Amino acid sequence: MALDKESCVPCRGGIPSLTRDEVAPLLAQTPGWALSPDGVWIERTVTFPDFKAAMAFVTQVGELAEGQGHHPDITFGWGYAKVVLYTHKIKGLHANDFIMAAKIAKLVTSVPSVLSKR
Repeated sequence: MALDKESCVPCRGGIPSLTRDEVAPLLAQTPGWALSPDGVWIERTVTFPDFKAAMAFVTQVGELAEGQGHHPDITFGWGYAKVVLYTHKIKGLHANDFIMAAKIAKLVTSVPSVLSKR
């Protein structure tokens, strides 16, 4: 099943985070996302024509996150939004992070005011 069609499942902790070998095929399914140098999180920055468009995108991501029960770290300002995903309970990556990344990527493609995707 495509990652954007899956749902996040609660992670209670006590499990290991994904290894780089486990991350590789999931990252391949989430174009536009980059793995941190230490392999602990994935991130994506999206640019917009102005602050209002960036804020609207962040609001959509927040609503999506609430619905999935999996919350990213988001920073944004005039013309950009940066989303960082990792699972706090295991201090690393979980399948949920890639499910959210795929769902957020789908939002990016549906937002007409996106200037570029990095």
